Amino acid sequence: MNTVVWNYRSKSVTSPDGSPLIPLSYLTNGRLSLSASKHSKYENVGSSSKDRSCGGDAEAATRPRGPVLSCTTTADGRPREMLELAPTIEVLDEGHDCGKSGCTRVIINVSGQRYETQLRTLNRFPETLLGDPMKRKQFWDARRNEFFIDRHRPSFQAVLYYYQSGGRLRRPIEVPEDIFLEELEFYMIGDDIIREYKEKEGFIMDEIKPLPSNDILKRIWPLVEEPDSSRAARAFAITSVTAITLSIVNFCLETLPSFERSHCINTTYDGGKTWVQAPNYTDAFFVVETICVFWFTVEFLLRLLSCPNKVHFVRGIMNIFDLMAILPYFITLITVSTLGNCESAKKSGSFIFIRVLRVFRIFKLSKHSQGLRILGLTIKTSLRELGMFFFFLLVAMVIFSSAAYYAEAGEEHSQLKSIPGAFWWAIVTMTTVGYGDVTPVGVWGKLVGALCVIAGVLTIALPVPVVVANFNNFYRHESGRGYISS
Repeated sequence: MNTVVWNYRSKSVTSPDGSPLIPLSYLTNGRLSLSASKHSKYENVGSSSKDRSCGGDAEAATRPRGPVLSCTTTADGRPREMLELAPTIEVLDEGHDCGKSGCTRVIINVSGQRYETQLRTLNRFPETLLGDPMKRKQFWDARRNEFFIDRHRPSFQAVLYYYQSGGRLRRPIEVPEDIFLEELEFYMIGDDIIREYKEKEGFIMDEIKPLPSNDILKRIWPLVEEPDSSRAARAFAITSVTAITLSIVNFCLETLPSFERSHCINTTYDGGKTWVQAPNYTDAFFVVETICVFWFTVEFLLRLLSCPNKVHFVRGIMNIFDLMAILPYFITLITVSTLGNCESAKKSGSFIFIRVLRVFRIFKLSKHSQGLRILGLTIKTSLRELGMFFFFLLVAMVIFSSAAYYAEAGEEHSQLKSIPGAFWWAIVTMTTVGYGDVTPVGVWGKLVGALCVIAGVLTIALPVPVVVANFNNFYRHESGRGYISS
């Protein structure tokens, strides 16, 4: 029989040979405490007063109610109480069934690290590996009476917290993302939960796009929308990128002074008696523009006709950019063809504005460039911080432009003639650009300018770390240092 000595004064348990103390909670499983004094606050739960002293009821002292005191004598004949290690029996209410209520405790051994939880905690998610009895039984170790899983230990803390919290998933800081996602897939947490976690962490997720019902359209849609679906789709994407690049280069080169030319030519009728101005359809830049717009139009119509959801297609921001890249050409063509004076139509303000809209073609590259896609996602994620930045900038602009105007009010050569006129100076100063076209000349105006620079630096510095963190997050996942499962 294993016996230990109960120390009256220290209220601790030691072995007969005086070895180190043994925690009482370990011996009693946290449910039993002993005391040798009736006035002590420590009482033996479930035992009588006779059980707690020598000379008590012998039958009561031998009841298997957990660790009990037994009487022995020392070498000099003095009585000494001994604590016998007997099995602890937990007293439960009559009719309680742990199997039905799920309070049965289970031990999960993950690569040598034991975790203890209740069975009903695991049963909250029956579709997972540990929540399904049929799936988890393959890891049962009958000899040790526990589940043994040879997996990553730090990741299991988050998995167990997922069960305990009812579905909240938190990755430990010390666990790499690729390892953590592999563990989630092993424990069968669920594709929807993993996808939601990836979206919160900033992974660039590929949208699941439905296919059209028509067989012909079902072949056209991947051709114009998924460059990696086939060789023909890749060739189609390369042609599209070439057309976009050629269109942008053509848009920029035609504004060079060396390529200055007339957009219209004189055309005669009635044997040379009548002449009118007409567009120069043989111009090289016009020919290149026509070829590119023809390709953009064909691509847009194919995508519009083959898309499975027309309403969703029309609402897409990238599709709006595609339409704006095409419309300026046709509006310009109709304008110069219907008006009598071609040259005056070319120089009108509305015509120039329409031609400027062609710059939106550069956004078409975002469908084929991950860099532009990351930049767009960063701006979209940081809209709140950017909104705060512009608000701070607006407030500071009004404050410093007003202060600078009144500080320069008494100066003879002041360049700040009004508060709205000082807005430009305030913006240029706060952004630390400093063109020098407008400057304060007085002492007080220069002091306001110095404060404006300091406030501008602080205003710009506030949202920058958040935007940079969002960009690094997206870039890390896209560059391969993150993990995206197939």
